[in-house]
Amino acid sequence: MAETRYGTALITGASSGLGYGLALWFAKRGTRVFAAARRLQNLQALAEEARAAGGTVEPVEMDVSRTDETMAHLQKIDADCGGLDLVVANAGVGLDTNGKRFKWERAKQVLEVNVMGAAATLSAVLPQMVERKRGHLVGVSSLAGFRGLPKNAAYSGSKAFLSTFMESLRVDLRGTGVRVTCIYPGFVKTDMTAPNKHPMPFMLEAAEAAELMGKAIVRGQTVFSFPWQTRAAMGVAQALPNAVFDPLMRKLR
Repeated sequence: MAETRYGTALITGASSGLGYGLALWFAKRGTRVFAAARRLQNLQALAEEARAAGGTVEPVEMDVSRTDETMAHLQKIDADCGGLDLVVANAGVGLDTNGKRFKWERAKQVLEVNVMGAAATLSAVLPQMVERKRGHLVGVSSLAGFRGLPKNAAYSGSKAFLSTFMESLRVDLRGTGVRVTCIYPGFVKTDMTAPNKHPMPFMLEAAEAAELMGKAIVRGQTVFSFPWQTRAAMGVAQALPNAVFDPLMRKLR
């Protein structure tokens, strides 16, 4: 499969972790990257690192949970740069939402970023991409969205939404010239996973995971999940009947 070259790309959640690594990966390959996140200082450090490597990253201070502002911001960037070739909805929040001690404010924050923020990011310039008959939308879901994991009602649910959202877009956009990719990472060493005190098997470094994602995107894969060991385990979990899955999850909790 031939690899695609992108002149321009916008990546959210780029101030750390997967977004930071992915923005740097594309910048080193000649893509003009608009790196969006709330932490401007981190984005400026990313831009400096990219510049030292001969690439171009332009910081974009933005909170995807403010969906109207996000839509307007992306549309302006799209118009100013002559059209975004690639949009990656990577920004995400993971907070404990244990059903026994459920806190709506935590769930609300997760859903505002992972559902509404991701949908706004992916929708902002979709009509323009269809009109141009080119473009690539990428949603960063999670293997945690394959089933409802303990203490993760909001997070698992939000990632399940994103994967189904991307699938419907993929079906609708077939033949338009606009491509759709949904990525399902397993455990990656990021700010989000740092507070977790429990074992996280087959964990990858953020740079390694970003490279895997970047290669899948340029190959035009419609679906990409990694690492294979965690994907296989989640595949088994998907096949388990609830009578087996529920007590197993209670033990893992």
